[in-house]
Amino acid sequence: MSWPVTVAGAALVLIVLRDVFHTLWHPTRHGGLSRLVMTAVWRLSKASPPRRGTGLAGPVGMAAVVATWSLTAVLGWALVYWPHMPEGFTYAPGLRPADHAGFLDAVYVSLVHISTLGLGDIAPAEGWLRVAAPLEALAGFALLSATVAWTLGIFPALGRRRALALRISHLVRTHPATDQVDADAGAEILDSLASDISVVCVDFLQYAESYYFHDGDDAISLAHQIEGAMKLADQASAARHPDVRMAAAVLRAALDDFAAIIDHRFLHTHGTARQVFGAFARDHGYTQAA
Repeated sequence: MSWPVTVAGAALVLIVLRDVFHTLWHPTRHGGLSRLVMTAVWRLSKASPPRRGTGLAGPVGMAAVVATWSLTAVLGWALVYWPHMPEGFTYAPGLRPADHAGFLDAVYVSLVHISTLGLGDIAPAEGWLRVAAPLEALAGFALLSATVAWTLGIFPALGRRRALALRISHLVRTHPATDQVDADAGAEILDSLASDISVVCVDFLQYAESYYFHDGDDAISLAHQIEGAMKLADQASAARHPDVRMAAAVLRAALDDFAAIIDHRFLHTHGTARQVFGAFARDHGYTQAA
């Protein structure tokens, strides 16, 4: 029965490595395990008083994902080692092998190696175990590096999203008249806004977990402000200036793409862009969009 347990442990390790790959390095950037954890934390946060729990959902969710990866990897490697203790390991003087061959001892060995501590009081002796232990240390180092890269990557994406929301807020608060929009400057503004929305579309594809970050202030919440961009596109679509109408069409296409991405990955309303944005606003704690 030793090898089935070892194979089960190796399978757990492979599941973690696959999830890390899909979350951090695959173009979709949303692994199955990380998605389940982030979604669970998001739903739990929404059960708390409005905006209090959701404000912590993103950071807590990321921490929970990393903890899940680490715990699963440790248990997986422990299952690899456990069936081969004590025969496959050497023990420091003073340690009786028969007293240190349980599952908790295997977890201890796994923790020592994945954290790259290398204490050496219990060390692998069999040939393949001597290869497996350094591989676990490399996996632990890779997991630590990936966590740092994940953290450093997601916050610039959040900054771009919040800057876009603030820009839309500025445009909405100026209440531009139709004749003000129907000009060369209006076309440039619309075109630039469409470009910024395209960037945010890519951010949501590459950093899907950024959806679960609540933006706090209304002015920097894209869920709250995106409807303003829809209204601006509708207003500009009736302009006389051909460049403005073209820019409005491009902006509307960018908004449709953005709605399709968040609906496919998070909301599943299968509705129009305006319906999707309404669901987006409600999911982030707003009764209606701006």
